[in-house]
This record gives sequence, structure tokens and C-alpha cells, in this order.
Amino acid sequence: MTGPIPFFQHDLGQAELDAVREVLRGPILTTGATVERVERRLAEYLQARHVLTVTSCTGAMHLSLLALGVGPGDEVITTPMTFIATSTAIMEAGATPVFVDVEEKTGNLDVTKVAAAITPRTRAILPVHLYGQMCDMRALRAIADRHRLYIIEDAAHCIEGERDGIRPGQLSDTACLSFYATKNLTTGEGGAIVCNDTALAERMRLLRLHGMTKTAYDRSREGYQHWDMVALGWKYNMDNIHAALLLPQMDRLHATWRKREEVARRYQELLSEVPGLTWPQTLPGVKHAHHLFPVWIVNGRRDEVVAGLQERGIPTVVNYRAIHLLTYFRERFGFKAGAFPMAERIGDAAVSLPFYPGIPGEHVAAVADGLRALLPGAR
Repeated sequence: MTGPIPFFQHDLGQAELDAVREVLRGPILTTGATVERVERRLAEYLQARHVLTVTSCTGAMHLSLLALGVGPGDEVITTPMTFIATSTAIMEAGATPVFVDVEEKTGNLDVTKVAAAITPRTRAILPVHLYGQMCDMRALRAIADRHRLYIIEDAAHCIEGERDGIRPGQLSDTACLSFYATKNLTTGEGGAIVCNDTALAERMRLLRLHGMTKTAYDRSREGYQHWDMVALGWKYNMDNIHAALLLPQMDRLHATWRKREEVARRYQELLSEVPGLTWPQTLPGVKHAHHLFPVWIVNGRRDEVVAGLQERGIPTVVNYRAIHLLTYFRERFGFKAGAFPMAERIGDAAVSLPFYPGIPGEHVAAVADGLRALLPGAR
């Protein structure tokens, strides 16, 4: 190789520059008409009644919990195999995360273990569609209905995903999206909430901006009118500049997904006979969003392989170490190794490989060659 391989590269270009330039020519830089256009486009794409853009997926989950009245004294069932924000959003709302172990084949929340974790304090379930593969939302909805629980989806990896004909937001109270720098749609930082309940959407719209009844954009359109604060809200609204970046990306969302699907297929072909290495299985009836391409390196060799790849100029990321074994969670909740063995096994084996729509074929081949060289017995 002539140089290091990027882990990720965005594909933003002239179309996004033109969209931002259009916003800068107008009078409203904060939440306004461009945000509304993006929200309509996302709602159409996801076949949802409402989408509210916000500053992050973390904010989307927090706002969803607050709007649903989940708070101090409540418990929310979730997964220990995800990014920390899934759990910290629950704690920021004042509730307690209750972990359930994950499936061996996918790393997703093990739905068969959810019912046993429900207590009189349980108010919601917060599943994560890990790597871009949806959880079994039909089964989760049935459990939630029996126990009168809310469902908030962490769909940060999964805007294009589908399972058994179900898409994010269709069987939950809200689904939360991420537009972080490496996501399939990106604004650098940003997120959105998908919702089909109009009253809930209006409450979240109010809480998204300080609990104020009028926005700056409202006043610019309508002339000054006295506004009121009717709830204790937060500062989570997306601005027009960030929203502008999404519009051109929406036009090519399916095309970029197809490119990622092809890269994933190529990795699978090249790595199919490497011993000591596997990856999450895509289940029947699933359209995988392919946010990441993770592999699981068994026999305790993950860190050794990560170091070896790095020496070869191949960067990787660990998605994820099991949350309950991180220092803060150990100290606050008293978690110990062995509590959620499948999440721990995956957390000790997971490596995400360089992966993005425009990754050159020779980079994919070089990554595969590096793994074959580092894992004994590879051909």
C-alpha cells in the first residue's frame, strides 16, 4: 500500500455546498423553512406522519423519554451492546437503564429475555438496531402492549432498514435517527425523531425549543406576537444550515445504500474462509442498512489483530465494548463481568472495518489481506 487507508470518508460535495449557500442567502439561519423541507422529506421516506429534526440522536432519545413522561423512579429496558448514549439518555431523563443480554447471531437485544426483566417500575423498552439490522419489532410491540410499555427505537444505524415489512418508527412510539459524521445521512452532528402520534409530536416540538410557543421563524412569518413558555424544555432544535446538508443526500440515499451493500458483500466474499473470524448474520426478512461492517475475532485475539492492522496502515473501530463493564456503570450500578455474557463475548471480539460507499476496491482487498495475514491458518 502507498499510504494509510481511511476508516471513513464522507461523500458531501458541490450539491451540499449549493444547498448551504442557498440558506446563507436567506434571512433565517436557525430553524426555518429548510428544516421543514427536510422533515417532510424524511417523513415521506419513512412513511411516517411526523419527523422532528434535532441536534443529535442522544437528544432525540432524551426528548422522547421526557415527552412520554419517563423519569425518576422509572426503568427502561435496553441493551448493553451499543454506544453509551443509549443508556445515558435514559439516565439524563432521570430513569434507570435495565440491561437485557443480546442475540448471538446479530448482537441485537434478545427479545426472548425482555419479559423477565420487566418490573412494576418498567415504563419503556429502548431497542437498538445494531449495525443497521432491525430488532424484532413485532415481538417487542406485542410485549409492550401486554405490559403497557412505551417503545423508543434507537435507529441511529438504521434509516434504510426494514424487517418483516416494518420500518423504523412504524411500531414504536418514537424512533430516533442520527446524522453524526459517519452516519448514512450526515450533518456532522444532528438527529431526528420519527413519530406517528400527532399530540406526542406537538409536545416534542414544544420541548425541542425551551417550551416556547413561538419560534424565531414563526415571528419572522407572522410578525411579532407575544410568546409564552408553557413547559420546561430544552435546546434541541436543528438549524437550517445543518438541515441543508441533508436535502441532496436524500436524493441519493438509495444509491449510496446500494454501494454500501456491495462493499459489504465484497468483504464477506474475501473473508469467508478466514479462520477465527465471523460477523453478524443478516436474518431472513431483513433489509440491512449497512451502517458499519463489523467482524468478530474470536479466541481473544481482537486487540492483537487491531494492533496488527494499525501497523499496516489499516484503522479500525471497536463497536462496541459492553456498556455495563465501563468504569462509570461498574461504579454506579455495581455491574460485574458475567452479568450479560453474550454482550461481553461480542464486546471482546468486535472490530469495525473501513467502510463507506466510495471505498476503493483495492482498499477492501488490502483490509482482507491484512486479516488473512494476522489470523493463523488463513489461505
